[in-house]
Amino acid sequence: MRRLALVLVALLLAGPAAAGPKVIASVLPVQSIVAAVMGATGTPELLFSGRLSEHVAGLSPRQIEALASADLVFMVSHSLEFRLGEVDGGEAVGGKRFVELANAPGLRLLPVRQGGTWEADSDAPRPAASSGSNLILRSDPHAWLDPENAKAMALAVAAELAKADPANAAAYSANAAAFAASLAATSRDIAAELAPVRHKPFIVFHDAYQYFEARFGLQAAGSISDISAVTPSARRLKEIRDRLAATGAACVFREPQFSDKYVRTVIEGSAAKSGVLDGLGADLAPGPGAYGELLRNLAMSLRACLEG
Repeated sequence: MRRLALVLVALLLAGPAAAGPKVIASVLPVQSIVAAVMGATGTPELLFSGRLSEHVAGLSPRQIEALASADLVFMVSHSLEFRLGEVDGGEAVGGKRFVELANAPGLRLLPVRQGGTWEADSDAPRPAASSGSNLILRSDPHAWLDPENAKAMALAVAAELAKADPANAAAYSANAAAFAASLAATSRDIAAELAPVRHKPFIVFHDAYQYFEARFGLQAAGSISDISAVTPSARRLKEIRDRLAATGAACVFREPQFSDKYVRTVIEGSAAKSGVLDGLGADLAPGPGAYGELLRNLAMSLRACLEG
């Protein structure tokens, strides 16, 4: 609540703002960041519910029409919101090009990890297997799960909004600064929350949490599915069961956007428990406070399972 209050105070200090541009954000974490930067100038529309996988969420005719009429569309990257990337620049949306926040200045991208246990491999880019196309993943697209990256995204959002709406440029800049300040406090709280379990190994459903792990020094040991959440092979499931036994990982985390049957297969016959990690905010209400709440929920879920 304290962190959200900082954002709200900044918005009040900025004073009343003229109506801003019509904005759409792809997934809930992006919507939350954009909402924090827009403040009183408007509310970005959320395109994809947090209950949908970010990798395969499709577009309805109504959504395509909304995209065509928007002034700005913010997304993470073409390699994440694959279906949205398919219409970027196409006739269906009037040739509009979308803002990819993975390209934000100062944002740190991490390489794609290979295999269920992320063994060392070449640096060659890998195809996004879930797409069925030749789309190439040159880096891990789940970049918003590092709060430092979210700060860079907020600054990029403010810059793009200022181009579209110069009258409110000062408000966007102030709001982005307030959002960054709120994340500094959030990061300190999360680091303290996770300190007792930092060195305990765990396994995730799909390889989406590398940025969170790196920022807070966590010991993830593998993933049931790959970075694009494709259906795991029998060989991969055996690899992860062996990894579970070798590391003594206490928890295997499922996700609300996917079936839990593979998690149940992996932990069957072991002492490991099933927990839940949600990097998209399936049950969160859109808005400026959702991003910080998403990060805190990840921390609480990790500690509850690993410490229990």
